[in-house]
Amino acid sequence: MSQRMISNLSPEEQIKLFPATRYMGSKSKLLDYIWQASEPFEFDTVLDLFSGSGVVSYMYKSHGKRVISNDYMAMGAVMTKALIQNNSVILPMEEAEKLIHCNGEIDTFVQDTFKGIYFSDEDNQFIDIVRSNIKRIDDEYKRAIAMEALIRSCTKKRPRGIFTYVGDRYNDGRKDLTKSFEEQFLEAVNLINNAVFTNKKKNRSCNEDSMQLKVKADLVYIDPPYYTPKSDNEYVRRYHFVEGLARDWEGVEIQEETKTKKFKSYPTPFSTKDGAADAFDKIFKKYSKSILIVSYSSNSLPTMDEMVALIGKYKKDVKVIPVDYKYSFGTRENTTRNEVKEYIFVGC
Repeated sequence: MSQRMISNLSPEEQIKLFPATRYMGSKSKLLDYIWQASEPFEFDTVLDLFSGSGVVSYMYKSHGKRVISNDYMAMGAVMTKALIQNNSVILPMEEAEKLIHCNGEIDTFVQDTFKGIYFSDEDNQFIDIVRSNIKRIDDEYKRAIAMEALIRSCTKKRPRGIFTYVGDRYNDGRKDLTKSFEEQFLEAVNLINNAVFTNKKKNRSCNEDSMQLKVKADLVYIDPPYYTPKSDNEYVRRYHFVEGLARDWEGVEIQEETKTKKFKSYPTPFSTKDGAADAFDKIFKKYSKSILIVSYSSNSLPTMDEMVALIGKYKKDVKVIPVDYKYSFGTRENTTRNEVKEYIFVGC
């Protein structure tokens, strides 16, 4: 087992080692605000209920908190298994290099299912070789690091990093798109290895429905899929290919008639205004004994006032911290609607 020592970096320096992503809704630019909202309270354990990219969980871990990360998408849980629950194991580069070569029987699912859709035949073969070799890794954390590196490679090799269209018509000439899959994979392993550290706490990664999760924590951070009539919040639609990688396409129903071979999105109460309001109410009630920190967007429903009222049903004091924020996700023709105000609600 390859191990890392306890980090001697400051929290701010440690957080900088987190492998950056371009995922929709990532809170990497809001970490200082989230920490400033949390810092006045005394707390030891944090539940990151919708962990997404894992960056907020990593921030809390860097500050020495015991972190429970949860996400309903398997790809999110892979990242938090590799960098939140994992305190010491890395994937040595010599072992990573072996994963890119054919070392036994190869499952050709990607080559057979996604031919001509996202990547070249050669790239699809590379993905199948690596994913087949990953299945043979015994250590759960080495396996998570390798899978996260493969997921990262696939998103880096896609213009815009998403899987909602066929081909590469959005190729903007980024350097990432010119690198080979092999380069991307090995670079990703190195990045993730460098981000592994222990905070001497028993952290945990979960892949469960947020409404069903049974966990207690001093502080609960909530960053749900925002409902807005202006756009959808379907993460599965954007990232179904890498979500499929993380799950090995088990338990999903691929819609064969679609050009992108996507699978049915997971059911979520956050896909409608009334459903989102009801879900928030249930979550706030469930964690009414915890400090509540909620990230929210000004173009979402329920409205800010409605959210304050919902939290206020269970908390005596509700504070709203407004942050001017511009989402990085969007096209040049459609940037104005991405310029919104981000709210951080604090309930105590």
